Amino acid sequence: MLYRKITSYIEDHLKSGTDKILILEGARQIGKSFSIREAGTRLFKYFIEINFVEDDEGDQLFKNIHKKEDFYLTLSMVAGNKLNDRTDTLIFLDEIQHYPQYLTMLKFLREDGRYRYITSGSLLGITLQDITSIPVGSVIRKEMYQLDFEEFLIANGFGTEALNMLRNAYENRQSLTEEHHNHVMDLFRRYLLVGGMPDAVNTYLGTHNIVRVREVQEGISSLYASDASKYEKEQNKKLLIRRIYEMIPSQMENKKKRIVAQEIRGKRGDRFDQYQEEFEYLVSSGIALAVHAITNPHFPLSESLQKNLLKLYLNDVGLLTGQLYHNNIRPVLDDVRSINLGSVYESVVAQELRAHGHKLFYYDQRKLGEVDYLIDNHKLMSAHPVEVKSGKDYTVHSALNNLLNNPDYNIPIATVFSNEREIYEDGKVTYMPVYLVMFIKADNPQVDDTEYLF
Repeated sequence: MLYRKITSYIEDHLKSGTDKILILEGARQIGKSFSIREAGTRLFKYFIEINFVEDDEGDQLFKNIHKKEDFYLTLSMVAGNKLNDRTDTLIFLDEIQHYPQYLTMLKFLREDGRYRYITSGSLLGITLQDITSIPVGSVIRKEMYQLDFEEFLIANGFGTEALNMLRNAYENRQSLTEEHHNHVMDLFRRYLLVGGMPDAVNTYLGTHNIVRVREVQEGISSLYASDASKYEKEQNKKLLIRRIYEMIPSQMENKKKRIVAQEIRGKRGDRFDQYQEEFEYLVSSGIALAVHAITNPHFPLSESLQKNLLKLYLNDVGLLTGQLYHNNIRPVLDDVRSINLGSVYESVVAQELRAHGHKLFYYDQRKLGEVDYLIDNHKLMSAHPVEVKSGKDYTVHSALNNLLNNPDYNIPIATVFSNEREIYEDGKVTYMPVYLVMFIKADNPQVDDTEYLF
């Protein structure tokens, strides 16, 4: 059974005594239902799970319900012998976006207080736009992601003492021994191949067979590509969403790694704002990560973003390496010099930063160059540049130097991640191994950050 940090958050919420209803959001296939089920069955005598997608494909008992009284009656039909009161009964409404009326009903279920509730769903950012009565004040929205690198290490037998060793290295800027560094880098490269999708990780742990892992990842990619047909009514938009999603790996191989509007349909004159809904779908569904451009990096960064310049990353690095290298593991495990792993390293860093609560931006200035990531540092009230290097020239970063030397920006620190073992500071820049990105936690994480995306 895979360890998930989110389970502790769910348990703390259920134990807290709050009557607000937790909505666990995130892409499909990342383990939301599993984590809720694990916590719910442990804390409550009666755990009732209702999956609205399965209901719609079956008897549709809950489909046309709009009143809490009718909901209670139907609930008693399917779980009457497991219903007591809120002290020992938890009702899990899974895939709540599929029956959007229940998002409105949550307010009334909370006020009634008969049972405890918890929900999960994807595409809630899109779904909530069409709901006239959003249950503000009645719910807590929490974003979930697939296994991050720390959870992958734990799944591979990494113990508490070993994790503390890594955390100490990060906090005290102390380099690991050559042997320890090589061991962690080997696991990190395996994470680049496997990614963090629970089914892919379990398949890897059970078989260590890259063909089996890729089969799981291909199934997830196909699911993501086809999901738009369920939630997008316009056929043309379905095709464009799928087209943009399938473009992401190839765009990552370009120098700028930016989505170019004219390349989506191959039509000159197409503008970024023509595809705003398509981009919003991909990001709100959790299957892509958005990184917006900043030309004037002042804190807070969200006030300076450029909405017409956007990078998209796949939400999982394993899905990316599967599409780039298929069953060939040598480019990643052997760090083949002739193959540029820059896009892979950038993707995994984006994945880690986002999973740890950071909003993602990048610096883009025509005259001064481009820096991979900018994140907010709330303690220093400044931008924190992050550069990712996959080769030996990790100390060469002219755009980062230009950014740090600009007195108007007043940026005190920056981080460069690479394959190299040694951790050291050179002026404002700290150099450290790429796997330590897992310890850059947001000091002011946001539960709901949909307002800054588009």
